[in-house]
Amino acid sequence: MKPLKPNGFIVFVQGTSLLKICGGFLLFLLLIFSISGVLTSLKPEFRISSSSVNTATNKVTGEMLYHLLGWENHHLLQGLGEEKDKPTLMNFVFKLSTNINLDDPRSLLGRELPSFSLYDSKIVVASEGTDYTNMPMESTPPLEVLRAEQEATLQNTENIDQPGEGNQVPDSGLTTGERKVVHLYFSHNRESYLPYLKGETDPNRAYHSQLNVTKIGDKLKEELESRGIGTSVDKTDINAILNKKELGYGASYRESRPVVQEAMAGNKDIQYIIDIHRDAKRKEHTTLTINGKNYAKLAFVIGKKHANYEKNLQLAEKLHKLINEKYPGLSRAVIVKSEGNAKYNQDLSENAMLIEFGGVDNTFEELYLSAGALADVFSDFYWQAEKVNQPVQGQTDKK
Repeated sequence: MKPLKPNGFIVFVQGTSLLKICGGFLLFLLLIFSISGVLTSLKPEFRISSSSVNTATNKVTGEMLYHLLGWENHHLLQGLGEEKDKPTLMNFVFKLSTNINLDDPRSLLGRELPSFSLYDSKIVVASEGTDYTNMPMESTPPLEVLRAEQEATLQNTENIDQPGEGNQVPDSGLTTGERKVVHLYFSHNRESYLPYLKGETDPNRAYHSQLNVTKIGDKLKEELESRGIGTSVDKTDINAILNKKELGYGASYRESRPVVQEAMAGNKDIQYIIDIHRDAKRKEHTTLTINGKNYAKLAFVIGKKHANYEKNLQLAEKLHKLINEKYPGLSRAVIVKSEGNAKYNQDLSENAMLIEFGGVDNTFEELYLSAGALADVFSDFYWQAEKVNQPVQGQTDKK
């Protein structure tokens, strides 16, 4: 009787191969820990962060992506046309890895020159005379001004609250009733104007706790409600909150955010949210004469650091166009910012805006005329939008 042979496989492993596998795995672990150690030991400004990755991917335009895919599928390149220059792989990798665009020196200088990043914004659309040399910008008040340790004496305040000439508003019969559909607030509530601050000539010191941009909110509310659009104004002193918490000026938007959220939670009728600001530019850039009257120019600022900023941008572009059709040149520009805060609480609503009213040298007479012009254009825009949406709402009600 033959002995049974056991069934199975016999695996022979050479000792040298096993040593190579173990050695390779150990080298891989050592490489991972080494890279992690280098990255964590770098200074914060040199570390790879989500914002730097986001900035890099934002540099990839649709055209660039088409070319990238076209290297694999040549049919995609036919949609770009033959006149388009084809980027080289080296150029593409350089832009993506360094975030430097050789066609835009700001992409390099913004990191090397102090405060140059203030100009790292994109002008989406602009009126004649507005460019990167004179576009709207914010200034930070000196610490003693921020803390209200020193405050200028007021002057030229006699006629501020007196009704101006303005335009007669025809009664359209349209009204939102008791609903407050527009909400106004002020992240930089103490931004003021030099003509009313005795002895002050420095734009960086144009701040005051009593006479400031909140008065524009009052006027804009008055103008909107005269056109049937219910409006609420929140005058929370964000500057006082910063002082109480000993925070810097850059925290203004973070501290105004709960104010907006509370307003939205308490009033479900709010459809539009406007943060009113004042530009730091001088009078020659922020003033326009229309029919013999001086107006303070407006500017729209949109933050790009949130997913739905395109909705905010579309609204700003529409209003910019409508304003300039009726009051040519009154709206200076629509600007998109991607550095700094670059959110401005606009992620809370697709109908949120930040509007700069005039500059440090403008008067309230000029500012009030601009508030009336904005209300004039916005009311036409609002009621037209309501007409368009009404049938849809009616169908929804029937269902």
